[in-house]
Amino acid sequence: MHRTGRLLTTAAAAAAVLATGLSTAPPATAAAPASCTSAWKAVRKVAVRRPAWNEGPVATTRSPVVRYLRRGERVTSCTVAVGRGGWSDYRECGGGSLWRVVPGGQVPARCLERV
Repeated sequence: MHRTGRLLTTAAAAAAVLATGLSTAPPATAAAPASCTSAWKAVRKVAVRRPAWNEGPVATTRSPVVRYLRRGERVTSCTVAVGRGGWSDYRECGGGSLWRVVPGGQVPARCLERV
């Protein structure tokens, strides 16, 4: 009983600290974050994949295809997902394990070039 009470107290204290930290407003002098303006275009037709529920945050070659980017199609991407080997490695466009996060899913990084 004593041990359970201590765990509940610790959990309540942690929740209170998190709630306090999240409710504080940023300083008035802080600038608003800039929106993503990094433009990329597809070097060839490439599949946009979204990770399945059991794959984690990075797409793999087995991830379901959401749609395709046509060659020359422009997309906005400011984030790169790094796969750690296995099925996250791809062979399209020269291979690798870096995936650019685009609207709708992820695309192999080497299949996009900066505009």
